[in-house]
Formats: sequence, C-alpha cells, structure tokens
Amino acid sequence: MVASSTPRNFGRSTAGDRVVTGGRTLMLILATVGFALNFWAWALLSPLAPRFRDELGLNSVQESLVVAVPVIVGSLGRIPIGALADRYGGRLMFPVVSLITVVPVLFLGLVGHSALAALLIGGFFLGVAGTVFAVGVPFVSAWFPPEKQGLAIGVYGMGMGGTAISALTTVRLVDAVDTATPFLLCAAALVIYAIVAWYLLRDAPGRTPSAESITARLNETVRLPVTWAASALYAVSFGGFVAFSVYLPSYLRTAYDLSQTDAANRMAGFVLLAVIMRPVGGWLADRFDAPTVLATTLCVVVIAASVQAATPDLAPIGTIAFLALAAALGAGSGATFALVALIAPPGKVGAVTGFVGAAGGLGGFVPPLVMGTIYEATEDYGPGLLALAVVALVALLFTVIVVRRQVDQNQT
Repeated sequence: MVASSTPRNFGRSTAGDRVVTGGRTLMLILATVGFALNFWAWALLSPLAPRFRDELGLNSVQESLVVAVPVIVGSLGRIPIGALADRYGGRLMFPVVSLITVVPVLFLGLVGHSALAALLIGGFFLGVAGTVFAVGVPFVSAWFPPEKQGLAIGVYGMGMGGTAISALTTVRLVDAVDTATPFLLCAAALVIYAIVAWYLLRDAPGRTPSAESITARLNETVRLPVTWAASALYAVSFGGFVAFSVYLPSYLRTAYDLSQTDAANRMAGFVLLAVIMRPVGGWLADRFDAPTVLATTLCVVVIAASVQAATPDLAPIGTIAFLALAAALGAGSGATFALVALIAPPGKVGAVTGFVGAAGGLGGFVPPLVMGTIYEATEDYGPGLLALAVVALVALLFTVIVVRRQVDQNQT
C-alpha cells in the first residue's frame, strides 16, 4: 500500500508545549461548512431555471445551458485549484475561493438575471464555487489516518448538500421577497465564512507544501493510473448526482407536470438522500473495499435508470427509482474518494482530486445538455436515461476488471 501523507499526530496541533486535541474534528466541520456554502452558491441558478425559461422565453437547450455553464467551469477549474491546494493548503484556499464566489453571486442577484447573456456570463464565474471540492479532499485527508479517511472524506462530501439549501430556499425566497434575496443571503454567508475560516482553519501539522510548479505537478498527475481510473468512476457517480441535482426540476416539471415548488422539493429530497449516503459509501469502503462498494452502487444505477427510462408513474415506481439512484450515486461518490485517499501517492492527493473532481463535474455537464437536446427532438426523456444505464454498466465492468486489479497490485 502506498504510504499515507497523513502526519503521525493525527488531529493534534501544537502551540508551544501545549497540545490541543480534537482539532481534526473542528477542521472537518469547518471544511464541510465551506463546501456546503459554496455549493449553495454553485446551485443557485438551477431551481430558477424554469422561471427564467418562462420569463425570458428560453427553449430547452438554452435552459440547459443556464444550469450547465457553472458546472463545466467549476469542474475544469478543479484541476488548477487542486494543485494550488497541495501547494498553499486549505487554510488559504477556502477563504479565497469563497470570497471570489461572492462577486458573481451578487452580479446575478442584482443585475444578471434579466437576460440570457447576463445569466451565462454570471454563471461562468459562478463556476468558481464548484472548485472548492478540490480544496477540501487533500485538506481533510491530511488530518485523518488511512483507516478513517474514507469516512472523513465522505462526511466532507456531505457538503454537496449545499445544493439542497438552494433547492429548498431559492424559489420560496424569490416568491416571498424578490429575485435578489437568495443571492444576497448566500453572498453574506460566504463573506462570514471566509472571515471565520481565515481565523480558525489550520492545515494539518506536518503538512509539507509542494515546491513543484503547477505545470510539472499536473503533468505528473496525468500519468498516474489512479487519476484516470477514479476520474472515470467519479464521472458516472458524482456526475450523475450533479446532472440530476441541476436538471431534475426541469425534468419533473416537463415529464410529470409538477409545479415549480413541488419539483424543487423533490430535487431537495434526491440531494439529501445522496448527501446522507456519501459518508456511508466512504465508511463501507473503509470496512470492506472500494471496488466492491463501487460495483454494487453501479449495479443499482443500471437497474434504476433502466426502470425510469419508461417514465413510470411517480407513485410509487418513479419515486423508488429516483431514490435508488440518489442512494447509489451518493454512496458511489464517497467510495470513489476513499479509493483516491487509499492509492494516490503522498503529496498528490489534491492534484489527483482536481482531475477526478473535474471528471465528476464534466459528467454532470453533459447529461443536462443531452437530456434537453433529446427532449427537443423526441419529446421523450427515455433515451437519455437508457444512455445513463449503459454508461453505468460499462463503468461496472471497468471496476470489476481494471480497478480491482489496480487495488490488488497496490496492496501487494
């Protein structure tokens, strides 16, 4: 097994001769809160997409672009941000990313929601919020011993529940007050968090900043087998989660004629279940092994997506299918980063995380566009869901054959 870069005094920080215990728990909480707040910002446009479609006269493809642009930027941005996190640490990067995100949030809330071009420009820069994931994985994993990293990273991954905050509050706040309100509240929360994080966050004791240039570091990371294996799996698991979390309101409103509020509530339920299952997936990967957990979750995705492709009634078949998808995609996301923490070389967890996180985000970027395009051409979402089932089946075979071999070789 590759040696861990985690320091010996896990979760302990020294100040002179005084040793403060329990530090790793506080760091995990602060990192998870930062992840959640930035993901809240990242998902602000999704619940409002049907409203923008009606108010601005958008077609399905334009509506898909509005929710997909932040995803693609946030995904690709994880590659350099992950390398920067290895070099500068989460103590600096969490506040920096949070403060940068405030700018597009305010722009969209105050002036950027009145035209398609402004929405796309604001959404482009809003994508910065999605890069925060690549900051937290190396930060958290450095605080925990190898046998607890899967669970710890899974808990951190619950920060993706920030999308549920957006789903539950955005439409209600717009209806109750005005369009600017959810954006202003989110911006205020990000500023407060950045200040708190600056004063309280600490990188793990013994962390050695990378001295390599970002270019050299990324070149080395690209050559690692774990980078590509984990990226492929995360593109399916987390990519599937992102795709449904941003497109589900539009899908439910169109396929089942639900109200905007009802569709947003169901999206929130999907997100919450996936969030809960993420640390479960990490814990199962610690207890058993990551390839077995990943293969199981992908099998569930194949079955559930195939069932939903027929657009069954929501009660009960459709609801069961979507809940099964949420549970499997959440657990699979947690297991994927347990795999990264296990076999990524010391000091490169952030860089690997950047590539893997980018793949996951890209996996979330493509399906909404595909679903929108397919529906425009056929007025049927079934082919898109069948495509998800096929992709998950290929990933299942890849896990059983290729990833299993990589893990076994790493442990010998």
